[in-house]
Order: sequence, then structure tokens, then C-alpha cells
Amino acid sequence: MTAELKNGYTTGSCAAGAAKAAVMLLLGSKVGDEVDIPLPNGGRISLPVLFSAMEKDSAKVGVKKYSGDDPDATDGVTVFAQCRWGVSGDVVFEAGEGVGTVTKKGLQIPPGEPAINPVPRKMVLSAVREATDRGVIVTISIPGGEAIAKNTFNPRLGVVGGLSILGTTGIVRPYSHSAVKDSLKCALDVAMANGGSRLVLTAGNIGTKSAKALFGLPSERVVEAGNEWGFMIDLVAGRDLDGLLIVGHPGKLAKLPAGQWDTHSSRSGSSASLVAELAKKITGEDFSDVTTADGVFSSLVPDERRRVGDVLAKSVAEAVAGRIGTGVQADVALVNMQGELLGSCGELELWRA
Repeated sequence: MTAELKNGYTTGSCAAGAAKAAVMLLLGSKVGDEVDIPLPNGGRISLPVLFSAMEKDSAKVGVKKYSGDDPDATDGVTVFAQCRWGVSGDVVFEAGEGVGTVTKKGLQIPPGEPAINPVPRKMVLSAVREATDRGVIVTISIPGGEAIAKNTFNPRLGVVGGLSILGTTGIVRPYSHSAVKDSLKCALDVAMANGGSRLVLTAGNIGTKSAKALFGLPSERVVEAGNEWGFMIDLVAGRDLDGLLIVGHPGKLAKLPAGQWDTHSSRSGSSASLVAELAKKITGEDFSDVTTADGVFSSLVPDERRRVGDVLAKSVAEAVAGRIGTGVQADVALVNMQGELLGSCGELELWRA
């Protein structure tokens, strides 16, 4: 029997926990060995406090990152939040040591802002608001982050000076370990037991949320393939299917027509160049300076966006159907980070619950 893989928590969770604990210090409360924060899905998590101290008119707290069984470059780093009272009533973010600053368009955060993604920002805001309604200036830092960032995609994405604060769920789930395949097999069995011969595959949290929102599909009908698309499609090829729906972000799915069936960033290329090349063929415009697939789509007017999305969805469907090789049609829905439909291929109406 394969041992169950351990989950971890994201840098976004660490930042939220450190910020809440720092505000508690500002308010004169004691900070213990752990700090409890809310998660985006409504759950909660307790994080270990590694360091806490008052520094003149500010408070600083450090939380150590734990990635579980996922091979993560940031595992073991300490994420610090230094908080001081602000003049306005808002929570304002600043980038400290080891946290990058966005310099190019196309990311979820505009140029000039700390590279702290929208969901981690909401997590920090929610955590801080559990402690106070006052305005707070939150400076996030990760000592050693600038050196670690050189081995990530950040320099190519226009994030300079350090790491990005990431995460969409607050939890790190290991997708790149061999034992994950056993879990995926079990998830496939459950989905087929609940959905019969019609299967839904997503790339992760964004795709799963979109499948539920766009089609009203229950959780038990959906399987998150993560980065293991080659493995999952080969597994599906051995099942008796009447239909297959794939829902996800082009940042992952655009890699499949290029033959990159393991979509982990450390084992596949950037999807931005693939999407940019397709967009140029369709619109005649040059997107070579855009650093993300999201950025390419954001640069297009609505009509062009849908045309590029539909063509890309069709190429994903053809790649998947070609690998399955049993005549099963793959319907595809491409979505952006907000879960909005970018393009599609197939009879999507048939999937609505």
C-alpha cells in the first residue's frame, strides 16, 4: 500500500499567518507557537510561528514554509510579515527583501506592485481583518528569495528582485510525486462510478471551480489531473467512455498540442510563447514580449480572444483524442484565472447538469 502523501501550505498562507500574528503583536496581544487563519475554501489552518518581535512602531513575525511531499523550491524558507499602522483604513502591501516586484504587463498584478497574487492578497486581508479593522501596511519578505527566484520562471515573467507570493487554495498538494498516480487512479474510479461513462478532467483548482460554476457539475464527477496529463489520458484510454470534458487554463492546456504531457513548469516549456505564436497567426499581431498565456489573452479584443481561444481549444481536443486513439471526442473549455470562458470546442451544452 502506498503511503499517503503529505500536503503543505503555500507562501500565501505563510504571509497571511505572519501578517495576522504581527497585527496581534501591534495590538498588545501575545503570539503563541501557532497562528490560525481562514482559507479561501472556508476552512482554516494553523501555521507554526518561527519568530515574533516588536520593532519600534512595527511588529515582525516569521512563518516557516512547509511544502509537504511536493518538490517545491520554497520549501523551508521563512516568510516574514512586518506590519505597522497605516493612515488610511486599507491594507497596503509592500515588497521586502526577497519578494519580487512586477515590471511587465500580463500578470495578475500590474507593474510596480509587489508580486503578491490576488488570492494571497485576499488571504492576508481576511487574516488581518480577523484581528483589526484599522489600516495596516504589510511588508512581506523572504530572506534568500532573490537567489531562489533565479531558478524559477520569475525573471522571464518580468518579476524582479525575488519570489512571487503564490497560491489559490492556501494548501500545497503534491502533484509531482509517483504516488500521486495511485491517487489519480482512485479519483478516476470514483468519478466514473458517479458519472457513468462521461468524465471531466481539470488541471487543478481553477478548472475544477470553473467546471462547477459553468456546468453545475458535482465534485465527484471531476478529476484533477494536475500536471500528469500523459498518465491520465493513457489511463482514460483504457476505460469505456462516452464523453470526455477537459476544463482548464491555457497556461497548462496549451502545452498538450505541443506534446508536453507533463505540464509541471520544471519539466515543460512556457505556454506563453505557444499562445503568442497562435495569436500572431490569427491576428497578425506580435505578442513575443508578453510573458504569460493570460497576458496574451488579455491583450486581445473580445472577438479575437474568442477566436484564439476556440482554435486553441480545438487543438487541445485533437491532441487528447489523438492520444486516446479510440474515437472518443474530447470537449474542451478554456478559462482564465477568473473562471471566465476564453474558448471552447465540442458540445458543451451537453455537459450542463
